[in-house]
Amino acid sequence: MYIIKVKGKAKIPDYIQIRDENFVLVAYFRADRPLKSVEKFGLEGKEEQLEKLIQNLPFGKLQKLDL
Repeated sequence: MYIIKVKGKAKIPDYIQIRDENFVLVAYFRADRPLKSVEKFGLEGKEEQLEKLIQNLPFGKLQKLDL
């Protein structure tokens, strides 16, 4: 899977996209909100690691998600 952080503008918040190996959108959520339903895309038990990754993730750079 891949992860990208999208910068919001004005009143639109920053978002996180998680995409599968074919770059199909699997999850889309606000960067400042707690993670919900991570078990839907197979990341249960890795919430803290994902939260740290999101905080340090640069905007607009697609990265391989290896947790």
